[in-house]
Amino acid sequence: MKIAILGGTGEQGPGLALRWAKAGEEVIVGSRQKEKGEKVAIELNQELGQELIRGTDNVTAAAAADIIVLTVPYSAHIGTLESVKEQCKGKIFVDVSVPLDPDNARRTIMPEVGSASEEAQQVLGPDVKVVCALQNISAHLLRDINATIDCDVLVCGDKDARPTVMQLINKIGGGIKAVSAGPLEAARQIEPITALLIRLNILNKVHSAGIRITGLPEK
Repeated sequence: MKIAILGGTGEQGPGLALRWAKAGEEVIVGSRQKEKGEKVAIELNQELGQELIRGTDNVTAAAAADIIVLTVPYSAHIGTLESVKEQCKGKIFVDVSVPLDPDNARRTIMPEVGSASEEAQQVLGPDVKVVCALQNISAHLLRDINATIDCDVLVCGDKDARPTVMQLINKIGGGIKAVSAGPLEAARQIEPITALLIRLNILNKVHSAGIRITGLPEK
């Protein structure tokens, strides 16, 4: 599958691109500016030692992909959604955005609809299969493709798309395990975990706080 990472030049995007490309997926890094997407793709390919990733603008990346992953800051959330609405029709859309308080990242300001992922579904419409995932992984660890990531990833959203997204998440490697959390409304509980992890990172002077879900049956 072709994966487009919109806003892929930011904090989480490059790490996801590296790890998915290393796992054999075709990855396109998108940015508001085509030149920036191309520049980051070149840098990541140099790190991999192979031409596995290509870069372009967000709209072109979304049009070319089977699965679209949004990693932009929440301030750019609605604007980016509206810019790629047509290109997302009939596809799986993974929203990684978190509505953090711009004045204090240890808090969230949830949108009226309930969560950023539900907001994405509202903007993109019923033809798009929206899934909420990947908010709670350390960008610092993602970027180091040799790092162990002691973290589970809660995945909620469209029931038909969820298994596909979980398979992709498990390919990230490093110890990550995807856990199904049900329908998209669960994003209201999942997204604020990011603010809690930021708080824990600050308190403990680390960059790698994560979560593990225990007591579930092995699958």
